Amino acid sequence: MNKKWAVKRLTINLTSEEMKKLERYCALTGRPATDVVRELLRSLEVDNTENSEMEAADSTRTVGSWSKSQ
Repeated sequence: MNKKWAVKRLTINLTSEEMKKLERYCALTGRPATDVVRELLRSLEVDNTENSEMEAADSTRTVGSWSKSQ
């Protein structure tokens, strides 16, 4: 099966505790962090209105810079 890879690249900043938790989970499951993050993103429920707004948003924003007011 062919997968479409790396259309966008994401850099995230994690606290030490968050990184340790991700590393522990990956060690326990034998899965790479990238796969874990992708699965978590896919599990998010977004209604159609929010989805349309997100698709129209500027894709160059840094995720950490988003706020509830935007």
